[in-house]
Amino acid sequence: MNFIFRRLWPALALTATPALAEPYTLSNGHQVAALETFRECDICPDMIVLPMGDFIMGAPPDEKRRFDISEGPQHRVTVDIPIAMGRNEVTYDDWMACVADGGCDGYIPPERVGRQFSRPGDDEFYWIGGRHPVTTVSYAQALTYTAWLNTVTGTDAYRLPSEAEWEYAARAGTTTRFAQGDMLTRDQAQFNGSWAEIEAKETPSDPPPQGPVPVDALDAANHWGLRHMSGNVAEWTQSCLVRPYEGWSTTSDWLEKAAGPPECTRSTRGGSSMFRVESARVARRTFAYIPGEVAADQWIGFRVTRELD
Repeated sequence: MNFIFRRLWPALALTATPALAEPYTLSNGHQVAALETFRECDICPDMIVLPMGDFIMGAPPDEKRRFDISEGPQHRVTVDIPIAMGRNEVTYDDWMACVADGGCDGYIPPERVGRQFSRPGDDEFYWIGGRHPVTTVSYAQALTYTAWLNTVTGTDAYRLPSEAEWEYAARAGTTTRFAQGDMLTRDQAQFNGSWAEIEAKETPSDPPPQGPVPVDALDAANHWGLRHMSGNVAEWTQSCLVRPYEGWSTTSDWLEKAAGPPECTRSTRGGSSMFRVESARVARRTFAYIPGEVAADQWIGFRVTRELD
């Protein structure tokens, strides 16, 4: 299998917090270091090696549009498991490559999706496919994709991120409300409704978005090069929703203690094209019920994590 990697020098220049770690060795013997991006096979997703470090998880009590107690209390979390994170949300093409290779239980997600919010004259449906993030994939189905990646790469390293890993990756060494900064524009993220409209309690002046955009659209990268951590689609994590926070202090604690039973209510992160901009805040936690059901929500997708040696 072909192996592709490159260093994200502009992102590295913007990062001032965590120190670079020693190179990590992949299953094919190639080595990668912090803030390098790699693809472990021709049909694998682009992955970015995250620096080791720590961060303050959650929103301060006075953060604008802080939702409820589920976003606190703030607590420090240390990253003690080195990981790489998917540069993008898993795309429809990524998913169909899995299906074509005999994985993902052969499930083909719909490309024609009904709009949840519309106005008179709006199209009833929108189309996704290709480089759009895959949606209408349940938590259990997302696990079939990571299982396939492990088979293709000969590892057991790919999985969904925990909530702590997701927020660490989204913050990218910052403490801002969004992955791209303290404010968010329609040029940076796909969401439904502006701050001004929210403050005035008005209906959004622009038509609701036609669903998510392709993963390489918009100026959507954060300081570490991860795209659409705010907006576009909400993303599954492997963590059960516990609120308020328990104060777990390491990412390995989060993996062990927040995993929960298969039927638990899973936390989702990142906002969505269907929701207003406050839902795209890094600290905002959303959730989905009955994660094993096949009929998953059309506003939820996912990105993958790879543990590193």
